[in-house]
Amino acid sequence: MATIYDHITQNKRRTWLLVLLFPLTFAALGYVFLLGWAHFDGAEYRYNPQAGTYQQVYDSSDSPVWVHANEKAVQILPWLWAAAMLWIIISYYCGSSLLLSSVRGIEIHREDQPEIYRLVENLCISQGLPVPRIFIINDDSLNAFATGRDPEHAAIALTKGIVLKLERVELEGVIAHELSHIQNRDIRLMLITVVGISFFTFLSEICFRMGIHSGHGSSRNKGNGALLFFVLGIFFAIYGYLIAPLIRLAVSRTREFQADASAALMTRHPAALASALQKISADPRVEVLDEHASMSAMCIANPLGKSSLFAAISGLFATHPPVEARIAALRDMEGRI
Repeated sequence: MATIYDHITQNKRRTWLLVLLFPLTFAALGYVFLLGWAHFDGAEYRYNPQAGTYQQVYDSSDSPVWVHANEKAVQILPWLWAAAMLWIIISYYCGSSLLLSSVRGIEIHREDQPEIYRLVENLCISQGLPVPRIFIINDDSLNAFATGRDPEHAAIALTKGIVLKLERVELEGVIAHELSHIQNRDIRLMLITVVGISFFTFLSEICFRMGIHSGHGSSRNKGNGALLFFVLGIFFAIYGYLIAPLIRLAVSRTREFQADASAALMTRHPAALASALQKISADPRVEVLDEHASMSAMCIANPLGKSSLFAAISGLFATHPPVEARIAALRDMEGRI
């Protein structure tokens, strides 16, 4: 049976795997697009009087398409690689602050919310963990997440609704669950993944907007500029919405079961966390996360509306097991610890 130390070791390996896979797959997808670019860049269109249309003609005496792609790759891929490395550094050191800022989390201290602070502090003392920073999200729904690069640089975010609507023992179970993610080093793995997906989907939106803006007018240069931005937008969208979530499969779905079990051992009250999950599942949607949908994987329950496009896509690559299965597992632990 795997121990918490085995889980921590696995997460460290998966973190390094993600650090390698993100830039490698980014460069590989970039090269595929360069092949297409080189093909159209080396082709010319000639009028076919029989067909009555312009048809694409590629001079076979020229160098193969892949040679043109390699020439462009030498010029462009080093910059893409540098951008990917810069993103990894920013994700590691600044990612948690960016995520907490994006959800407009408000940091609290002992004097602001003494009861919540004591709950977190007592659990941390029992596990030998440093007390993380604590944030409140101004939303009446019930949800929570933890983030950070290690236990010494971690934070827990709780919605206003989860603080007000859960019983004390249930809230303690939720906090223990998030502390388990910190203890197990799940937070570092998810931080790199979430900031990466957000980065590429954000670039996609910028490129599409710039394509629309540069497309106004009738000049050929404006048309070419708009086409370039749309192609880049499609490239980043494919990576952000399809490739990166596939990489996210490196994050085991068992991490939530592991965090639930660790929280139950921490509090000695699995039924309380089961009860909390039952209430959370009835109202988990956090509106501010509609604009930061990639963060859904970090939350204790899916915070997106069922009509969300990202929710539908990410459902194919779900990293959360069904809440019913988690509750059943916790109920099964009752009386055994």
